[in-house]
Amino acid sequence: MKRTLSALAKNKPGVLADIATEFSKSEANILSLAAGETEQAEISRIVIRLEGNDAAIDDAEQTLKNLDAIIQIDDLSRKDFVDRELVMIKIAMSPGNTGQLMQIFEVFRANVVGMGQETITVELSGDQERIEGLIQMLVPYGIKSLCRSGMIALKRGDE
Repeated sequence: MKRTLSALAKNKPGVLADIATEFSKSEANILSLAAGETEQAEISRIVIRLEGNDAAIDDAEQTLKNLDAIIQIDDLSRKDFVDRELVMIKIAMSPGNTGQLMQIFEVFRANVVGMGQETITVELSGDQERIEGLIQMLVPYGIKSLCRSGMIALKRGDE
């Protein structure tokens, strides 16, 4: 099962290492981890996408709540939330496939951010399904390199 946790933590050195250490003790696997400052510079939001059984994730979540740096933790999987991820992809380009690639980029609303003699680099932000869809469409053209940001997420509504 996959779950998404969102934690507010004190913005100080070692917090991500502490979180990773706690999950390394459990049977939950971190699929994605993204962290950054919030509207308050002294607080960071950490979004963790996990895979594992419910008991392992629940145990790890409880352990995280006991860390001094953790202010609050929410299991977004049990709430309505919006998520996004950024991907940058460098694809092999030739005169014969440039038009096809541009059509794919247009369909997915991906932005060209770099171009060389033999490659083209695009970026796309969206939910994981959209990101995966673009990647699958580009595999036949030859992905030279790829970098994903990891999921970021917020609860929907006024909460």
